Amino acid sequence: MSDSKNRYLKVSELTALIKETLESQFYSIQVEGEISNFKAASSGHYYFSLKDGNAVISAVFFKNAAKNITFTPSDGQLVRVTGDVSVYPQRGSYQIICNTIEKAGEGEILAELEKRKKRLAAEGLFDESRKKKLPLMPRKIAVVTSSTGAAIKDILKVLKRRNNKINITILPALVQGNEAASMIAAQIRRANMFNFGDVIIVGRGGGSLEDLLPFSSEEVVRAIYDSEIPVISAVGHEVDVSLSDFAADLRAPTPSAAAEIVSMESSRIEEEITELSDSLKNSIDRKLEMLSLRLDNVSPQELERVLRKNLNQFSQWLDDVRYDIQKIINNKLKLTKLNLDLLISNINAASPVEILKKGYAAVFDNVNGKQIKSAFETKEGKDISLRFLNDTLIAKVMSKKNHNNECDKMT
Repeated sequence: MSDSKNRYLKVSELTALIKETLESQFYSIQVEGEISNFKAASSGHYYFSLKDGNAVISAVFFKNAAKNITFTPSDGQLVRVTGDVSVYPQRGSYQIICNTIEKAGEGEILAELEKRKKRLAAEGLFDESRKKKLPLMPRKIAVVTSSTGAAIKDILKVLKRRNNKINITILPALVQGNEAASMIAAQIRRANMFNFGDVIIVGRGGGSLEDLLPFSSEEVVRAIYDSEIPVISAVGHEVDVSLSDFAADLRAPTPSAAAEIVSMESSRIEEEITELSDSLKNSIDRKLEMLSLRLDNVSPQELERVLRKNLNQFSQWLDDVRYDIQKIINNKLKLTKLNLDLLISNINAASPVEILKKGYAAVFDNVNGKQIKSAFETKEGKDISLRFLNDTLIAKVMSKKNHNNECDKMT
């Protein structure tokens, strides 16, 4: 065996061989994993690791590629990267030199949200025509958000600064996770049930697309649509968009902005009240001055003439009203009399006396005095009385006949 075959490789030579092998075999690969140990260097490069349940690999975004990233990577995010596998000789470790990065599953999520948005829009849940106006100066505000998140702290800070007389009701809810949507929707319905606010602010601070998903759930959108109280959607940062923004009566770019919208500064309110009061007083003074000038230029005779003219017109109006009232009463009385005559006629037509006047008679049993309504209620040989209108005939039953049988034979 020659010396060239038996010589030992230097570390740099071995690393170079490994580097050449890896870079020739693993380029433009696509890898999915969870970010950990993320670090943004002052040079503009991003360093981090990608991991799954069984392995970890180092990754780097150099400055030129990093400037094209549309979001800020952070630990715990599940991402997909494309890049080339290389070796970092100084550490003797391999790494992925990344060219692109996207949040894993974000494309599918956005497609599902767009599909949901179109379906709910077709139902009219986003129609501008049904959106309610916010009150100018709400006295009470209900806030549906996390009780420990940054959003509620920002809202309280703004309201305290601008108008600390507003009554605030915090309705705590989870703002991310599987149970968040149902809790948010339930708190919106609760705010309506107990009338906790003149306005409802629904929102949270910024987060990933997955974090904001509860505010795009159908349950939350329908709760906002059904709300009788105006709703402001304040989810994430200005660039974040959720379906609650479309269903709400107003969309605020941030929770702080929502607080700014619903609160007018106390000093400004006092200034406007003072301005309105001064304006009203000046207007009244001007009118009184004008009336005073007009009165000064009017003689007592002219004033009397005007008053008499107005009084006569009023008296004429009273006569017209009196005539109209009398006419309505007379028409009502005529209609009532017609209805009464018709009712009396109907009652008389059904009276037994009127029936007897037509020649009919009532038949009674002479023994017990009971009225006989059928021939089969008595027996042959019985004495009966036939009572006409003014007299009575005593008779004896000779025989009985069933007229129905005769009718059957005739037919």
